[in-house]
Amino acid sequence: MFQACAEDTKGQTCFICTQALHWNTKEGLVRGCACRGTAGFAHVSCLAEQAKILVTEAEENNLGLKVINARMGRWQTCGLCKQWYHGVVKCALGWACWKTYLGRPETDKLRRPAIGLLGNGLHAAHHCEDALSVREAELSTERRLGDSEGRILIVKGNIANSYQRLGRTEALNMYRDVYFGWLKFGGELDSRTLSAACNYAGMLKILKQFEETKALLRKTLAAARRALGETHSVRLTLTWTYAQVLYDNPGATLDDLNEAVTTLTDAARIAHRVLGGAHPRAVAIADSLRRALAALRGRTE
Repeated sequence: MFQACAEDTKGQTCFICTQALHWNTKEGLVRGCACRGTAGFAHVSCLAEQAKILVTEAEENNLGLKVINARMGRWQTCGLCKQWYHGVVKCALGWACWKTYLGRPETDKLRRPAIGLLGNGLHAAHHCEDALSVREAELSTERRLGDSEGRILIVKGNIANSYQRLGRTEALNMYRDVYFGWLKFGGELDSRTLSAACNYAGMLKILKQFEETKALLRKTLAAARRALGETHSVRLTLTWTYAQVLYDNPGATLDDLNEAVTTLTDAARIAHRVLGGAHPRAVAIADSLRRALAALRGRTE
């Protein structure tokens, strides 16, 4: 992991400990968020220690479960740019989080989310089989301990993501169940409902059910425009997926292709501004824009 980051981090120092080489572990620097320029470079050990300290402080001062849960987010979110870590950095922090709280009882308020962060990290680094095993174990535990319906839906959604990545047909039905579960639980404007709709639509698109996908996304995008800001990650992903459906459809009209290009041009601008041009999501949206432009040129030339 550190070798892959070596070129990007050359000549930089950790924004937490201010050293290039970690004083104890001798590890190098990483940056797996949306920071750019000279910001965001750190040692995984420093990021993990910072998150641990913040959570421990909330526990020791009895700041309440809401604050504790928010601070647990620092195990997967950059404190500078406020965006999620991605790839191997997210995976390394997921492992660090799990190791930190593994020794606690199954019912502990920190151990239970820690296994979820491990599964998310493994998924982000494309360790798909391992991510699925962790997520299935998490679901079994949550059901046995009688967790809330919302928590169960989150874990089932993550399992569906693993199924989709592994090409397993169970993904579609699980995505559908999770979407309608959130629709009932949180309503159509809830960000979790919108995120579940995005995942469901993405699977429909993979299966080339274009008209059904388009109808779902148009409905969901209308709700997202009312409920979320234009830079929200869920709204950005919905917009990106909708544009892909427009230009991937063999029956796409010229109007569809023009709409796809216009939509992706706007999405690419937002992603570049918020995430930076090197972020995987920004790169993927820019690639989709090139594909849409190629499809439009092929129709008009």
